[in-house]
Amino acid sequence: MAESESQEGNYYNRGKMVENFKTDMEELLEEMEKLTVRATWMAYDCVAIQTNPDLSNAMQHLEDVFLMCKEQMDKKWQEVLLE
Repeated sequence: MAESESQEGNYYNRGKMVENFKTDMEELLEEMEKLTVRATWMAYDCVAIQTNPDLSNAMQHLEDVFLMCKEQMDKKWQEVLLE
């Protein structure tokens, strides 16, 4: 009797391990897909920047303006919260 309960426990543990393995693999594959997309965009950006050097300056300016805008929005948001 105890042996059959032990076997059921082992079966349950193996099933849980397989389920965890599948979940972990799905998460890893999803992360790999994200990294692949990011690497592809980085390669695309490098080619675009090498082809048109002005693009790099324009992108840097756009990023600077975005960060300044974000900073101002954060300040305004804090002011609204304090009111």
